[in-house]
Amino acid sequence: MKKLILAAAFVACFGLSRAKAQNVNGFKLSDIKVDYIELKPIYNGGDTYIARIDYGQKFKRPKEINVRDDDGNDLLFNSQIDCLNKLKRYGYELLNNLSSIIIC
Repeated sequence: MKKLILAAAFVACFGLSRAKAQNVNGFKLSDIKVDYIELKPIYNGGDTYIARIDYGQKFKRPKEINVRDDDGNDLLFNSQIDCLNKLKRYGYELLNNLSSIIIC
């Protein structure tokens, strides 16, 4: 158990130390305070995915709910699991896996 906690702390420190503030529709992922969100990994071609997060916000175009960096560029992920692991670092947990990933 101690090794698991140590490994989780190491991953969290390493991941957050070099990460920029990711945001969705102008809100930082760390500032979204809702009970449920829906993660939709979208295949971007090649070997990358774009993550879309719906937490009940209003949006006009689906592209507005893409996870972006501070510069407004879409974050690219290596796989659907890479998207899920990114949100795990923000404290979210997998609740159910349907056609998209729902986490809380």
